[in-house]
Amino acid sequence: MATTTKAAAPAKKSGFQGVKAAWIILAICCVAGYSVWYFVMGNPDNFVGGDRSGHPANLLGTVYKGGFVVGLILTLLFTVICLGIERFFAIKTASGKMNLAKFTAEVKAAIKAQDFTKAKDLCNKMQGSVANVVLASINMYQTVESDDHLKKAAKIAKIQQAHEEATQLEMPTLQMNMPMVATIVSLGTLTALFGTVLGMIGSFQALSAGGGADSMALSAGISEALVNTASGILTSWVATVVYNFFSNKIDKLTYALDEIGFTIAATYDSTHNEA
Repeated sequence: MATTTKAAAPAKKSGFQGVKAAWIILAICCVAGYSVWYFVMGNPDNFVGGDRSGHPANLLGTVYKGGFVVGLILTLLFTVICLGIERFFAIKTASGKMNLAKFTAEVKAAIKAQDFTKAKDLCNKMQGSVANVVLASINMYQTVESDDHLKKAAKIAKIQQAHEEATQLEMPTLQMNMPMVATIVSLGTLTALFGTVLGMIGSFQALSAGGGADSMALSAGISEALVNTASGILTSWVATVVYNFFSNKIDKLTYALDEIGFTIAATYDSTHNEA
């Protein structure tokens, strides 16, 4: 009777796996953003005579004059900062406890030497996503090696399948919340444009009021436009840096997984002569 080769159970994950309900972060940052805008920037001490409707006395008062859009931009800025911190710890956990390049070199050498005990010890020491995938591939390697009912090509295919399945299980942890950061990259600029347009509308209304220009209303409109432009660009800049930084980290982990997966399959192919 033919035996059925089953994929090895995925390794149990430990450590910080990331925040799945990112909307909670967004909601908290929304409260924080508008609180900073209204209570900190809108503090009467930041305005001449303590009147929010008057001239700003410092930079905080000037930024407050940007209007409610400033609170929205602050929400996006705080969100991307929080998600950056969240991704830092999640990817740090997924990266393991050893240097990735060192682990990759050592585990490849152990696999080529067919010293799977050493390779497993390295995985247990490393931990994280890369180690989990490698461990699943090694377990499948040893499982199919003792299966006399499968041909060599089928065994290699099962090793590759186990590697791909384990990788797919780990990828959500690595890529979690990255789409939200990518969205904020665009939203920061678009929100800045929205605030700029509102400010320019206020400026043109001041110019057209009574056939002359109300200098206070005109300056308020220009201030609103420029403040929103600057804060929106800053938010998009931070979001772009965060997104590219962690995308590069994820790419390095993915390349390491592909490299080790190829080594495991190639090692079986070169060390086994059965059909």
